[in-house]
Amino acid sequence: MKTKTIERIVAPSTPHFVGDGFRVHNFIPGSQGLSMPRMTPFIMLDYNSKFYFPPSEVPKGVGVHPHRGFETVTIAYKGKVAHHDSSGGGGVIGEGGVQWMTAASGVLHKEYHEESFSKTGGDFQMVQLWVNLPAAHKMSNPKYQAISKEEMATYTLPKQQGTIEVIAGDYNDVKGSASTFTPLHMLNARLHKGGTANFSFPEHYTTCLLVIEGSITLQDSEVIATDHLVLFENEGENITITASEEAVVLVLSGEPILEPIAAQGPFVMNTKEEIAQAITDYNMGKFGYLED
Repeated sequence: MKTKTIERIVAPSTPHFVGDGFRVHNFIPGSQGLSMPRMTPFIMLDYNSKFYFPPSEVPKGVGVHPHRGFETVTIAYKGKVAHHDSSGGGGVIGEGGVQWMTAASGVLHKEYHEESFSKTGGDFQMVQLWVNLPAAHKMSNPKYQAISKEEMATYTLPKQQGTIEVIAGDYNDVKGSASTFTPLHMLNARLHKGGTANFSFPEHYTTCLLVIEGSITLQDSEVIATDHLVLFENEGENITITASEEAVVLVLSGEPILEPIAAQGPFVMNTKEEIAQAITDYNMGKFGYLED
Protein backbone atom coordinates (compact mmCIF):
# COMPACT_ATOMS: atom_id res chain seq x y z
CA MET A 1 0.00 0.00 0.00
CA LYS A 2 1.19 3.50 -0.87
CA THR A 3 2.42 6.02 1.70
CA LYS A 4 0.38 9.19 2.13
CA THR A 5 2.03 12.41 0.94
CA ILE A 6 1.98 15.58 3.03
CA GLU A 7 -0.11 18.28 1.33
CA ARG A 8 0.75 21.07 3.75
CA ILE A 9 2.10 21.79 7.21
CA VAL A 10 0.18 24.52 9.02
CA ALA A 11 1.69 26.58 11.81
CA PRO A 12 -0.64 27.74 14.62
CA SER A 13 -2.41 31.01 13.87
CA THR A 14 -2.29 33.99 16.22
CA PRO A 15 -4.44 32.95 19.20
CA HIS A 16 -7.68 34.67 20.12
CA PHE A 17 -10.12 34.25 22.99
CA VAL A 18 -13.49 32.53 22.70
CA GLY A 19 -15.36 33.97 25.66
CA ASP A 20 -12.81 34.54 28.42
CA GLY A 21 -11.94 30.90 29.04
CA PHE A 22 -10.59 29.51 25.78
CA ARG A 23 -7.45 30.88 24.13
CA VAL A 24 -7.45 29.18 20.76
CA HIS A 25 -5.62 28.84 17.48
CA ASN A 26 -8.14 28.30 14.68
CA PHE A 27 -7.01 25.71 12.13
CA ILE A 28 -10.31 24.82 10.38
CA PRO A 29 -11.54 26.78 8.51
CA GLY A 30 -8.21 28.53 8.24
CA SER A 31 -6.27 30.92 6.06
CA GLN A 32 -4.08 28.21 4.51
CA GLY A 33 -6.66 26.39 2.41
CA LEU A 34 -8.26 24.44 5.24
CA SER A 35 -11.80 25.28 4.10
CA MET A 36 -14.90 23.38 5.19
CA PRO A 37 -15.29 21.67 1.77
CA ARG A 38 -11.62 20.61 1.74
CA MET A 39 -11.64 19.32 5.32
CA THR A 40 -15.06 17.64 5.38
CA PRO A 41 -16.35 15.95 7.53
CA PHE A 42 -14.24 18.11 9.91
CA ILE A 43 -15.61 21.65 9.58
CA MET A 44 -14.01 23.50 12.51
CA LEU A 45 -10.97 22.92 14.69
CA ASP A 46 -10.04 25.28 17.52
CA TYR A 47 -6.98 24.35 19.55
CA ASN A 48 -6.36 25.80 23.00
CA SER A 49 -2.62 25.14 23.21
CA LYS A 50 -1.21 24.80 26.71
CA PHE A 51 -1.95 28.06 28.54
CA TYR A 52 -1.81 28.92 32.23
CA PHE A 53 -4.96 30.40 33.77
CA PRO A 54 -4.47 31.94 37.24
CA PRO A 55 -6.92 31.11 40.04
CA SER A 56 -10.34 32.73 39.69
CA GLU A 57 -13.38 32.63 41.96
CA VAL A 58 -15.60 33.23 38.92
CA PRO A 59 -15.19 30.42 36.35
CA LYS A 60 -14.11 31.61 32.91
CA GLY A 61 -15.75 30.27 29.79
CA VAL A 62 -18.43 30.83 27.16
CA GLY A 63 -22.01 31.80 27.95
CA VAL A 64 -25.19 30.45 26.39
CA HIS A 65 -24.99 29.97 22.63
CA PRO A 66 -26.88 27.84 20.06
CA HIS A 67 -25.77 25.05 17.71
CA ARG A 68 -27.56 23.28 14.86
CA GLY A 69 -26.58 20.89 12.10
CA PHE A 70 -23.37 19.28 13.37
CA GLU A 71 -21.57 17.69 16.33
CA THR A 72 -19.07 19.27 18.72
CA VAL A 73 -16.26 17.16 20.12
CA THR A 74 -14.25 18.52 23.07
CA ILE A 75 -11.03 16.72 23.99
CA ALA A 76 -9.41 17.66 27.31
CA TYR A 77 -5.63 17.36 27.62
CA LYS A 78 -5.13 19.68 30.61
CA GLY A 79 -7.72 21.22 32.93
CA LYS A 80 -11.43 20.54 33.34
CA VAL A 81 -14.57 21.95 31.71
CA ALA A 82 -18.15 21.93 33.00
CA HIS A 83 -20.90 22.13 30.39
CA HIS A 84 -24.70 22.33 30.28
CA ASP A 85 -27.34 22.40 27.56
CA SER A 86 -31.02 23.19 27.08
CA SER A 87 -32.02 19.53 26.76
CA GLY A 88 -30.87 18.81 30.32
CA GLY A 89 -27.50 17.34 29.41
CA GLY A 90 -24.26 18.31 31.06
CA GLY A 91 -21.30 17.16 33.07
CA VAL A 92 -17.57 17.65 33.56
CA ILE A 93 -14.89 16.86 30.99
CA GLY A 94 -11.81 15.84 32.95
CA GLU A 95 -8.22 15.47 31.78
CA GLY A 96 -7.99 12.75 29.16
CA GLY A 97 -11.76 12.78 28.64
CA VAL A 98 -13.99 13.58 25.68
CA GLN A 99 -17.46 15.09 25.37
CA TRP A 100 -19.20 14.36 22.05
CA MET A 101 -22.32 16.48 21.64
CA THR A 102 -24.68 15.91 18.73
CA ALA A 103 -26.37 19.30 18.40
CA ALA A 104 -28.33 18.19 15.32
CA SER A 105 -31.78 19.89 15.37
CA GLY A 106 -30.60 22.41 17.92
CA VAL A 107 -29.48 23.05 21.48
CA LEU A 108 -28.43 25.95 23.64
CA HIS A 109 -25.09 25.25 25.27
CA LYS A 110 -22.61 26.81 27.70
CA GLU A 111 -19.20 25.71 28.92
CA TYR A 112 -16.94 27.00 31.68
CA HIS A 113 -13.82 26.01 33.55
CA GLU A 114 -14.87 23.48 36.17
CA GLU A 115 -15.24 25.15 39.58
CA SER A 116 -12.38 23.47 41.44
CA PHE A 117 -9.99 23.94 38.50
CA SER A 118 -11.02 27.59 38.30
CA LYS A 119 -10.23 28.16 41.98
CA THR A 120 -6.80 26.55 41.85
CA GLY A 121 -5.87 27.62 38.31
CA GLY A 122 -3.36 25.74 36.18
CA ASP A 123 -2.44 24.68 32.66
CA PHE A 124 -5.39 24.43 30.30
CA GLN A 125 -5.21 22.58 26.97
CA MET A 126 -8.19 21.51 24.85
CA VAL A 127 -9.30 20.76 21.29
CA GLN A 128 -12.80 21.53 20.08
CA LEU A 129 -13.71 19.96 16.79
CA TRP A 130 -16.92 20.34 14.79
CA VAL A 131 -17.96 17.27 12.81
CA ASN A 132 -20.53 17.82 10.07
CA LEU A 133 -23.72 15.81 9.85
CA PRO A 134 -25.17 14.57 6.56
CA ALA A 135 -28.42 16.22 5.49
CA ALA A 136 -30.45 13.17 6.51
CA HIS A 137 -29.38 13.61 10.16
CA LYS A 138 -29.06 17.38 10.61
CA MET A 139 -32.51 17.59 12.23
CA SER A 140 -32.23 14.45 14.37
CA ASN A 141 -32.57 14.61 18.15
CA PRO A 142 -29.65 16.04 20.16
CA LYS A 143 -27.61 13.64 22.30
CA TYR A 144 -24.42 13.37 24.35
CA GLN A 145 -21.64 10.84 24.54
CA ALA A 146 -19.24 11.25 27.46
CA ILE A 147 -15.99 9.26 27.50
CA SER A 148 -13.75 9.49 30.56
CA LYS A 149 -10.05 8.72 30.50
CA GLU A 150 -10.77 5.50 32.40
CA GLU A 151 -13.34 4.42 29.81
CA MET A 152 -11.19 5.22 26.78
CA ALA A 153 -10.55 2.29 24.44
CA THR A 154 -6.77 1.93 24.23
CA TYR A 155 -4.31 -0.11 22.18
CA THR A 156 -0.87 -0.68 23.70
CA LEU A 157 1.95 -0.59 21.17
CA PRO A 158 4.60 -3.30 21.44
CA LYS A 159 7.98 -2.80 23.13
CA GLN A 160 6.69 0.00 25.39
CA GLN A 161 6.51 2.47 22.50
CA GLY A 162 3.30 4.05 23.76
CA THR A 163 -0.46 3.77 23.38
CA ILE A 164 -3.19 4.69 20.89
CA GLU A 165 -6.41 6.00 22.42
CA VAL A 166 -9.36 5.28 20.16
CA ILE A 167 -12.06 7.92 20.58
CA ALA A 168 -13.94 6.92 17.43
CA GLY A 169 -13.32 4.42 14.65
CA ASP A 170 -10.78 1.68 15.28
CA TYR A 171 -7.10 0.87 15.51
CA ASN A 172 -5.76 -2.69 15.22
CA ASP A 173 -9.23 -4.09 16.06
CA VAL A 174 -9.67 -1.83 19.11
CA LYS A 175 -12.92 0.07 18.57
CA GLY A 176 -13.67 3.51 19.95
CA SER A 177 -16.63 4.20 22.23
CA ALA A 178 -18.12 7.08 20.24
CA SER A 179 -20.79 6.31 17.68
CA THR A 180 -20.67 8.39 14.51
CA PHE A 181 -23.10 9.18 11.69
CA THR A 182 -20.46 8.73 8.97
CA PRO A 183 -17.24 6.68 8.98
CA LEU A 184 -14.38 8.43 10.76
CA HIS A 185 -11.39 7.79 12.99
CA MET A 186 -10.34 9.99 15.91
CA LEU A 187 -7.22 8.84 17.75
CA ASN A 188 -4.72 10.11 20.32
CA ALA A 189 -1.25 8.67 19.77
CA ARG A 190 0.69 8.93 23.04
CA LEU A 191 4.25 7.96 22.12
CA HIS A 192 7.42 7.63 24.15
CA LYS A 193 10.69 9.00 22.75
CA GLY A 194 11.60 6.87 19.74
CA GLY A 195 8.20 5.20 19.70
CA THR A 196 6.66 4.53 16.28
CA ALA A 197 3.01 4.09 15.28
CA ASN A 198 1.67 3.10 11.87
CA PHE A 199 -1.75 4.09 10.56
CA SER A 200 -3.72 3.13 7.47
CA PHE A 201 -6.80 4.97 6.20
CA PRO A 202 -8.73 4.82 2.91
CA GLU A 203 -7.03 7.19 0.47
CA HIS A 204 -10.18 9.19 -0.27
CA TYR A 205 -10.67 10.04 3.43
CA THR A 206 -9.76 13.51 4.67
CA THR A 207 -6.75 12.87 6.91
CA CYS A 208 -4.80 15.24 9.14
CA LEU A 209 -3.00 15.30 12.47
CA LEU A 210 -2.20 17.87 15.15
CA VAL A 211 0.91 17.65 17.34
CA ILE A 212 -0.34 18.33 20.87
CA GLU A 213 2.91 17.64 22.76
CA GLY A 214 6.51 17.09 21.75
CA SER A 215 7.70 16.75 18.17
CA ILE A 216 7.52 13.94 15.64
CA THR A 217 9.05 12.66 12.42
CA LEU A 218 6.54 11.80 9.70
CA GLN A 219 7.11 9.18 6.98
CA ASP A 220 10.70 8.81 8.26
CA SER A 221 11.72 12.23 6.95
CA GLU A 222 9.59 15.30 7.83
CA VAL A 223 10.00 16.80 11.33
CA ILE A 224 6.79 18.34 12.72
CA ALA A 225 6.93 20.68 15.73
CA THR A 226 4.51 21.09 18.63
CA ASP A 227 1.19 22.81 17.86
CA HIS A 228 1.50 22.26 14.09
CA LEU A 229 -1.15 20.62 11.92
CA VAL A 230 -0.39 18.34 8.97
CA LEU A 231 -2.85 17.76 6.11
CA PHE A 232 -2.32 14.76 3.84
CA GLU A 233 -3.19 14.48 0.18
CA ASN A 234 -6.14 12.25 -0.73
CA GLU A 235 -3.99 9.50 -2.14
CA GLY A 236 -2.09 6.67 -0.53
CA GLU A 237 -3.08 5.00 2.72
CA ASN A 238 -0.17 4.63 5.13
CA ILE A 239 1.23 7.05 7.73
CA THR A 240 4.22 6.44 10.01
CA ILE A 241 4.75 8.63 13.09
CA THR A 242 7.94 8.46 15.16
CA ALA A 243 8.27 10.50 18.35
CA SER A 244 11.42 12.63 18.55
CA GLU A 245 10.58 13.10 22.24
CA GLU A 246 7.59 12.25 24.44
CA ALA A 247 4.69 13.15 22.16
CA VAL A 248 0.91 13.33 21.93
CA VAL A 249 -0.64 13.48 18.46
CA LEU A 250 -4.32 13.85 17.55
CA VAL A 251 -4.98 11.87 14.36
CA LEU A 252 -8.16 12.49 12.33
CA SER A 253 -9.43 10.68 9.25
CA GLY A 254 -12.97 10.68 7.90
CA GLU A 255 -15.03 9.95 4.83
CA PRO A 256 -15.96 13.24 3.12
CA ILE A 257 -19.61 14.30 3.22
CA LEU A 258 -20.08 15.43 -0.37
CA GLU A 259 -23.05 17.73 0.17
CA PRO A 260 -23.44 21.52 -0.07
CA ILE A 261 -22.39 23.47 3.04
CA ALA A 262 -24.15 26.63 4.19
CA ALA A 263 -22.65 28.03 7.39
CA GLN A 264 -23.35 31.07 9.52
CA GLY A 265 -21.95 31.36 13.02
CA PRO A 266 -23.13 28.40 15.11
CA PHE A 267 -25.35 26.95 12.35
CA VAL A 268 -24.10 24.59 9.62
CA MET A 269 -26.74 23.41 7.16
CA ASN A 270 -26.99 22.64 3.43
CA THR A 271 -28.82 25.73 2.14
CA LYS A 272 -29.18 29.44 2.93
CA GLU A 273 -32.89 28.81 3.47
CA GLU A 274 -32.11 26.29 6.21
CA ILE A 275 -29.78 28.81 7.86
CA ALA A 276 -32.58 31.41 7.80
CA GLN A 277 -34.93 28.85 9.37
CA ALA A 278 -32.38 28.07 12.09
CA ILE A 279 -32.12 31.76 12.96
CA THR A 280 -35.92 32.07 13.05
CA ASP A 281 -36.28 28.97 15.24
CA TYR A 282 -33.62 30.26 17.62
CA ASN A 283 -35.27 33.67 17.90
CA MET A 284 -38.63 32.00 18.54
CA GLY A 285 -37.20 30.01 21.46
CA LYS A 286 -37.43 26.62 19.75
CA PHE A 287 -33.94 25.68 20.99
CA GLY A 288 -35.27 25.63 24.56
CA TYR A 289 -34.09 27.67 27.53
CA LEU A 290 -30.81 27.73 29.41
CA GLU A 291 -29.91 30.17 32.17
CA ASP A 292 -26.62 31.99 31.58
